[in-house]
Amino acid sequence: MIKRKLGHSGLSIAPLVLGCNVFGWNVDEQTGFRLLDAFVDHGFNAIDTADVYSNWAPGNSGGESESMIGRWLKARPGMRERVVIFTKVGSDMGGDGRKGLSRGWILEAVEHSLHRLGTDVIDLYFAHQPDPKTPQEETLSAFDRLLQAGKIRSIGASNFDADQMQAAFALAVDGLPRYTVLQPEYNLHDRSGFEGPMQELCVQEGIAAVTYFSLASGFLSGKYRNRADLSRSVRGEDVEKYLTPRGFALLDALQAVADRYNASLSEIALAWLMAQPTVAAPIASATKTEHVDSFARAAALRLTGEDLTQLAA
Repeated sequence: MIKRKLGHSGLSIAPLVLGCNVFGWNVDEQTGFRLLDAFVDHGFNAIDTADVYSNWAPGNSGGESESMIGRWLKARPGMRERVVIFTKVGSDMGGDGRKGLSRGWILEAVEHSLHRLGTDVIDLYFAHQPDPKTPQEETLSAFDRLLQAGKIRSIGASNFDADQMQAAFALAVDGLPRYTVLQPEYNLHDRSGFEGPMQELCVQEGIAAVTYFSLASGFLSGKYRNRADLSRSVRGEDVEKYLTPRGFALLDALQAVADRYNASLSEIALAWLMAQPTVAAPIASATKTEHVDSFARAAALRLTGEDLTQLAA
């Protein structure tokens, strides 16, 4: 599978990233291993997780996803050299001081993530969300220390807006490291948060975007057509907001393009993201190996200009 350069990070990835937020939530270890194996077998190589995944599940405290990935890597000698690992710091892990982007917490949290993942280096380390209580200089200096120590290879920002990214870039003039990757919420339905100033900044600064909620919590798969369908998934409550005339019109447009390619709606929605000039890869999660097979079909699709125009409209 053809790899894409991930901005100025020095990393190259296949055009879709496996989202592992479901690991330890609605994906158990046996299933997780099968999904990871299938993902790599298809030629993909980038895996996205976070220290906080999946502390929202009953009985969890965070770190379950990283730990599962770490056990998979340990059970697959040589696999660490074949995959690119993204993880994040900053979300609330519970307890005093165990959240945010302070120097002290970043330096502590990275050691926990490295231990859970069973590796000595994280390829791409994200600030999971802005921290209004911590100056960006402090955050970036902590990341710089980790870069100099060889514990991380590059840094990214998730959920930052254009002003916050520009402020971070201004600090790079003083020798602090630059964010090389942005992780925004972006999909065919939810576009306004990324398109415009943020997308323009990515072009200007050579920043790569890897998108989350790439299928709008599963709505763009087409499996939710009414409120009765919401009970079909643990994410159902996140989908209700899409059950609108605009949402249904978008599903119709996806279906029209999908029929031309004998593809699923999910595959077209992911292919649309892969075709966006500033998007290096969408992040998509899976609970079945059939979903991973579908990701491979999406990566092989080449939508025409007419297709892209029809969907964007």
